Amino acid sequence: MTSLSSVLPPAILLMGPTAAGKTALAFELAERFPCDIISVDSALIYRGMDIGTAKPSAAELARYPHQLIDIRDPSEAYSAADFRQDALELMAASTARGRIPLLVGGTMMYYNILLQGMASLPSADPAFRQQMESEALEHGWVKLHQRLQEVDPESAARIRPSDPQRLQRALEVYFLTGKSLSQHWQEQEQQVLPYRTIEIAWSPADRSVLHQRIALRFEQMLSAGFLSEVESLKQRSDLHAALPSIRCVGYRQAWCYLDGEDDYSTFVQKGIAATRQLAKRQLTWLRGFEHVHWIDSTSSQALDSALKLLESGLS
Repeated sequence: MTSLSSVLPPAILLMGPTAAGKTALAFELAERFPCDIISVDSALIYRGMDIGTAKPSAAELARYPHQLIDIRDPSEAYSAADFRQDALELMAASTARGRIPLLVGGTMMYYNILLQGMASLPSADPAFRQQMESEALEHGWVKLHQRLQEVDPESAARIRPSDPQRLQRALEVYFLTGKSLSQHWQEQEQQVLPYRTIEIAWSPADRSVLHQRIALRFEQMLSAGFLSEVESLKQRSDLHAALPSIRCVGYRQAWCYLDGEDDYSTFVQKGIAATRQLAKRQLTWLRGFEHVHWIDSTSSQALDSALKLLESGLS
């Protein structure tokens, strides 16, 4: 009897921490397989944020077109739910053309919501959010984080006090429904992704190698004009430090430096440290994915291993 998974169309999920070399591998795969590349990156969606996000160059994008890059202005919002809807539509269109969706990026929450579906959650409540903003101004986000720890310790363990958008949402869900965000997710009906996924975790096996690559790439971004890019963003009156776009790793630290909060050396140290912390969170997410295949991206056999995995999974 033919299994359901064998008749589902394939999709490749190329995941990994920042600076691991996912984009280069995606180019290699696109040369060998009939793939349509779909970006899974919450920073690459923004126009005018190119250097600090390590966005592929115009020449690279011309040769290897990416979907879901440059789809929002930095002043605009884009949620995980938005991503799921967009990604599913693009994947369906790719499959209809007889091609293979190749999802590439490091925003693990996006992958998770794509694979697991969405919980049924209440809409945002502007009045409640205004109340939380007022409380945060008076008492600080740490105080609100302590409140979240009391009502939803699982979410509090995942959400940092420095992430007000997610912190607000978790508190909002609890006070509007009487149930924690974690409970909503536990009770959700899983929405099965209608694809046979081949999930790759592309990462150096040695964490110190990843740290070296992160530091090197940050220095390369600075040499390429990253601070000038952020200065251009700061000149816009509609952008500010609380926006999700400006809170992206690297941009937040550069914004503070340009505001005079840190000297140059401290800014560089903070930028590299924040990127390392991002990579750590990405790896934590990855270890939670059930069907992921780990490949040491620094191995001389890494590309061969990826190709063999795909040839087997796509046959």
